[in-house]
Amino acid sequence: MSDSTRNARTAKRAVVVRQWSKKLISTLNFRTRESIALHKNPRHHHSKFVVSGATISGPTYTKKFILTYSTSSVDVEDIPVPEIPQCTDSLSDELLPDIPRCPRGAGDHPLLVWHSEFQEIYLQELLRLEGRGDCVDVCAECNTNSPLYCCRDCFGGRMLCQECAVLGHALTPLHCLECWNGTFFQKTSLKSLGLRIQLGHAPGQTCGNPKRAFNDDFTVLDSHGIHAVAIDYCDCESAKSLVQQLLRVSWFPATTVNPRSATTFRLLQEFQLLSFESKVSAYEFYHSLARNSDNNGVLDIKGRYESFIRSVREWRHLKMLKWSGRGHDPAGIVNTSSGECAVLCPACPHPGINLPDGWESSPPHRKWLYADFVAIDANFRLKRKHVSSDAIDPSLSDGWGYFVEDSQYRTFLNERQHDIQEKSTCSSHNAVNMADTKSSQGLATTGVSSIVCVRHNFKYPNGVVDLEKGERYANMDYAFFSAMRHSSCNVLNVSYDIACQWHKNLWARMLAFPPALQLQHTIMNTHFFVPKFHLPAHIAKCHTLYSFNFLPGVGRTDGEAPERGWSSINPVASSTKEMGPGSRRDTLDDYFGDWNWKKLTGLGAILLRKLKDAICESAEYQAVLQELEDALMHDEPKAFAEWKEEVYAWEADPSKTNPFDPKVETLTQAAIHLQLARDDVQALRDGTQVILHDNVSPSMLIASGLDLEEQQRRLSLDKASLGLHVSDRQEGLVFHKISSLQRRIDLWTAIQQLYMPVVSIIRQRLSTTSLGTDQPEDYALCLPSAVVAASGTCDKMLMEHEWKLRHAQAHDALHSLRQTLRYRSYILKFKDRHLTGQGANTRACATLKKIEAKITIVTQRYQAAHAALCSLVPYINKTGWQATLRSLRPDDIHSMTDMLGMETEGTRTFSWIWKVHGASRDEGDRDGSLDAMRIEWCKARARANRWTEEVELLMEEMRRTDQFLKWHASWWTERINILPVTDNSLAEGLIAYAHRQASLRHSLKDRFHSMWSSTLAGTNYLGFSTSFTQSLSQESGVYITADATIT
Repeated sequence: MSDSTRNARTAKRAVVVRQWSKKLISTLNFRTRESIALHKNPRHHHSKFVVSGATISGPTYTKKFILTYSTSSVDVEDIPVPEIPQCTDSLSDELLPDIPRCPRGAGDHPLLVWHSEFQEIYLQELLRLEGRGDCVDVCAECNTNSPLYCCRDCFGGRMLCQECAVLGHALTPLHCLECWNGTFFQKTSLKSLGLRIQLGHAPGQTCGNPKRAFNDDFTVLDSHGIHAVAIDYCDCESAKSLVQQLLRVSWFPATTVNPRSATTFRLLQEFQLLSFESKVSAYEFYHSLARNSDNNGVLDIKGRYESFIRSVREWRHLKMLKWSGRGHDPAGIVNTSSGECAVLCPACPHPGINLPDGWESSPPHRKWLYADFVAIDANFRLKRKHVSSDAIDPSLSDGWGYFVEDSQYRTFLNERQHDIQEKSTCSSHNAVNMADTKSSQGLATTGVSSIVCVRHNFKYPNGVVDLEKGERYANMDYAFFSAMRHSSCNVLNVSYDIACQWHKNLWARMLAFPPALQLQHTIMNTHFFVPKFHLPAHIAKCHTLYSFNFLPGVGRTDGEAPERGWSSINPVASSTKEMGPGSRRDTLDDYFGDWNWKKLTGLGAILLRKLKDAICESAEYQAVLQELEDALMHDEPKAFAEWKEEVYAWEADPSKTNPFDPKVETLTQAAIHLQLARDDVQALRDGTQVILHDNVSPSMLIASGLDLEEQQRRLSLDKASLGLHVSDRQEGLVFHKISSLQRRIDLWTAIQQLYMPVVSIIRQRLSTTSLGTDQPEDYALCLPSAVVAASGTCDKMLMEHEWKLRHAQAHDALHSLRQTLRYRSYILKFKDRHLTGQGANTRACATLKKIEAKITIVTQRYQAAHAALCSLVPYINKTGWQATLRSLRPDDIHSMTDMLGMETEGTRTFSWIWKVHGASRDEGDRDGSLDAMRIEWCKARARANRWTEEVELLMEEMRRTDQFLKWHASWWTERINILPVTDNSLAEGLIAYAHRQASLRHSLKDRFHSMWSSTLAGTNYLGFSTSFTQSLSQESGVYITADATIT
């Protein structure tokens, strides 16, 4: 066999094995101990698939899966799998190009083929349709009269005579006709041809007592355009009202008294769905409709824009009532309760609907599964101008959907308008401290605040309020308590980007609310969190107290759900800001309802995707944790036992010592400077140190040198930032700094000669080799680290002083770098969310430029300190510091939330600068490194536990979704006989709609079952009912134990 043939067969075998492996992954149907390990690491160009002892190179992936499979449980008969040898063969992807490939046809480049061969044909056919085509001289219908009319909406575009055109469109009166004038087609209307539309009777029948529309002038808006039609109402004794006659032909009248225009249901539905998906405004949609009727401006099109937007608003309101079952309630529409028309999240806990019996008395280690997860956030893009008023433009569904009832809300705000806003004690909380910075000139509303389900991103009923001036506590509190009155769970997890400040006096502020909005917080277990993206902008204390990563019982929740929802609704702001108060609230209510419905229909796929990821990630992080704990048990068994007791105690009672906080003191340059000064004083008293200068001790000399070095860096940056066009004032300030620094250097070098005489020789050598400079910012200070590197010798006491100061300087620089990166992260977020206009953004950019300059200085400071430490190490025998103070590369300088390359939230790694917690005063003591190891173990344990919790939580959410859909289907079934009506046709419509909605819930339930079957089949995990598991596929599947391992 030739080499080329062997390579082709080997490559084909690799392709087949990859296909086989993918099928095994997709089924997730595993039983035995044999395994396929797909190591998917974004940092490697190739991965390895191990199948029956054959090692095969594969492409890059972004995740790591550890799966088990059974050849007996996987049907691979449809895959032509050749026998794979049991020896180890290394197959490379480079062999794949040797496989013969199918020739590419015209279908592979359809655009190029169309452009080169068919565009002429297409154009000719378009032009052909401008004429009568193959039309003969007689009507295509009656074969008698001369054909002059063509309908572009009818199939085929036949040429008809006037009589046949009218008769043929009796049931399609909104088609657009064209008339042949001898040379070209002109638009005409069926009304001008004599077509009259009879209402109030069956199609094709005429009324014995017809009544024409007002002035025989009626306009209908439809998908084809704006039509002028002639209608006849039924005016018999048993006739229905004009409005009812229009509605029964699916025409929505613009007014209730003598309507002169209507919009078809089809057009209203089309606009509603199009606005949901594209956020098109009613103005744009209407004028595109008008242009569809006349794109040249030569026809007289009736202006019906105001009628259209009024109909759209009424249509939105009626559809909301219909979807929520208000038409099936004997109490009527007026008795609709607050929030009753909202679409609920089926995966969230709803007592009495989708929670198991006895959930209230579940053991403590299970209660977290029945917690409500909510998030609070504000959006300042959804503003509204001072247009209209509530008296002129009231809401049609005030408080029935997602917005709160407005009059009660305004009354409450008026009572609390003089409350003083509490100031934040945490860093960078301008959302509170600078609540008045939002421009409100000409605005009635500066934005909205909403409460959402943070796990699934559903808007809560009565969880949206308008904001007048920033995120004031009064507004945010009202949204929170108004939404939470619909929840009766006793465990509540609340996410808010300023939760560390907002929650402090929350329960005291609650006492000012109406009793109906107050929560029984004393019997509730409430936890407050800061979203993961926002957390780095907080002070260090908040990073553990309010972190989703460290606190138990939250899974992999990130708290950022509101931000994702705002990205979808923000494009609506351009149209809603011009609306009146009621129109805007009703419109946003409709958008929020559609958002929730889309989330509901896609929930099955979302939960399944998350569960598959969580199972694999949980197994991986549990393995990593086990490996770390095995090493700790071997190396530090006593300390490890203490750590476990400490973290268990903190998780049970957060008031205990926080295990994520470092116990070792962090060094600062100021503290070391003070300690050295005290040592100098003690050495003088003991007579063990000789002072060569009356005012400057050796430690003061080194400390002053470090200060001069810092001033040199700042002066270099100032000179570099001057630019090409410098004002006299700017140049004068720089020259003043130059002269001041030069004087300080001259004084310092004179004293340095006393303690370090060798520097004169070094400086003379630098001047002769042209390495010296006259610029003070480039002057060589020749500190001990530089001297010992150049000459190999220096006073050991001076080197010890510089070592201590440099070591502290490096820690100081890291602390400043981390804080500055937090500031930068916050400023970027604040700029995107709160600032609008060129002026505000320009100022923000100037602030960011200053922050970047500070990052540059701090980085240079650390690098200088690290270089000095490396130079001093061989001469003073210091060890153990390299593990804490590493070389700082550009890739290391990023915030906690920054992700590099293909990293994701669950797989990203922190830069080492965020893992430095300090070092002990005694370099020979291991407590510093052991303390860092303790914190890293706590974090590794938290990561593994959060992924395991995520698996359990997702399984519980699947069960709740299943139960909710089952309950909701039963709820609609009960609506069938709940409303007694005498109108048989209305009763049939009510029953049909209830059956359809119940069937829809059953269909969603079955669809989710079919999605989940391969993953959940055969498991009785976490309380899934027998009926639930039996309804899933009975094929063999994954068995997941309580610790989220796969067997």
